This record gives sequence, C-alpha cells and structure tokens, in this order.
Amino acid sequence: MAAPGEYFSVGSQVSCRTCQETRLQGEVVAFDYQSKMLALKCPSTSGKPNHADILLLNLQYVSDVEVLNDRTQTPPPLASLNIGKLASRARLEKEEKMSQAYAISAGVSVDGQQLFQTIHKTIKDCKWQEKNIVVMEEVVISPPYQVENCKGKEGSALSHVRKIVEKHFRDVENQKGLQRNAIQPSQKETSTSS
Repeated sequence: MAAPGEYFSVGSQVSCRTCQETRLQGEVVAFDYQSKMLALKCPSTSGKPNHADILLLNLQYVSDVEVLNDRTQTPPPLASLNIGKLASRARLEKEEKMSQAYAISAGVSVDGQQLFQTIHKTIKDCKWQEKNIVVMEEVVISPPYQVENCKGKEGSALSHVRKIVEKHFRDVENQKGLQRNAIQPSQKETSTSS
C-alpha cells in the first residue's frame, strides 16, 4: 500500500498484487491519495489493439505495489471528450430505462417486456403504446405478443418483425427445454437410485 506521502505519477508503469493474489500491471492514469484509489490502464482483455481496460484499484486491498518505470516529465494532455456523444448516449439510456419502467407500470407481461428488449436490440425505432409494441411506426404487436398478434401493412417491415418475434419465442422455448433437461434427472439415474 502507498506509504504516507507516497503518490503515483500519471504515466508511470506499476505492478501490483491484489488480495486475490492476481498480479496486475499497467500505466497510472489517476491516483487519489485520500481514498487510496489507483486507476490503471492495462492492455484490453478483448484483444483489440486500439482499446484498453481501465482498472480501479483500492490500495487497501493490494498487498504489493512496485513502480516499474516512474514518469518524471509532465504527462501528455488528456484526450478530449465528445460531450455531445456522451449526452446523446445518456439520453438514449434514460429513454430506454423509462420505457422499461413504463412497461412494468402498465402491467405488461414478462413475455412482452422480453420481446420488446429483443426487438429493440435489432430495431431501435421501437416504443410502447399502452400495452402494444409499436415498431417503426408501421407494425403493432398486441398482447399476448405472438406472431399472429403482429399487425400492419403487408410488406418487408411486417415480415421482418414477424421473423424476429418467431425467433424470439423459439429461442425462449429452447432455453426452457435446456433448463428442464438440466433440472430433471435422466430415467437411468432415477431407476438406479430406486
């Protein structure tokens, strides 16, 4: 742990061992002495070359910190943030959460909520109108949200939405089947244990 008066310079390379005995190594991007929080930039676990993982470490849970390469010169300026893009992302996230809250408060079934999420992953132009799902202002899916409940002008939009609904419920049934098989013992196990 950092000794009293010790700090880590931004840009320094450090290595540390966590309380789970994991060795982490990376570049210091921030350090807060009062809270003993250290932010490290490490190679991306996704393997993408232009990406990095940022790890926040509470030094109270780190048993060993070693400075491998201390940066003495002034660190490079921080990358500028695209405030417009961040605000847009926050607005979309808020709209999505409000949509989920609306569905719950309107008494939409769990099946309806799950279907809405599935459609929304593919088609962002998707909203609630009371208990109905409205997709691209062209297709309306009413409870109980099956393929036959998809209404709209015949065409590619209606056909596409029907395929999504059909696939969604097929995937749900497959998942339920896997869960039943995992829970129920096989016939062979039942007969040998009797």
